[in-house]
Amino acid sequence: MTLKTFKKYYEIPAEPEEVYLALINEQAIRLWTGDEVEMKAEEQSEFSMWGGSIVGKNISFDYGKKIVQEWYFGDQQEKSIVTIKLHPHKKGTSFELIHSNIPEEEYAGIAEGWDGVYLASLTDFFKED
Repeated sequence: MTLKTFKKYYEIPAEPEEVYLALINEQAIRLWTGDEVEMKAEEQSEFSMWGGSIVGKNISFDYGKKIVQEWYFGDQQEKSIVTIKLHPHKKGTSFELIHSNIPEEEYAGIAEGWDGVYLASLTDFFKED
């Protein structure tokens, strides 16, 4: 099985600490996803977002700066790792995403999900009306 890495930067109109809290706080995640969520800001805790469409384990947290998660894909041997780094930016936050060990057949859907659903929803959450 061929594994790929998706890496991209996004700009979010909020401070890094606000973005960080929106990624780890269960109530906040419910607001920007509009769906069922299970999340604890505890290392080695399992999580579920979008009613189970995304499931995995929280590996590590660096408050306001970095989140590392393992995302589950069926019986995959290699762990799929999502690393989110938040950097201060003149427009708020530079959201650095590295998603490694994505099965090749899942890559297009994962990339589209990051762009069109996950980051679109998160960015919209912080945009002012």
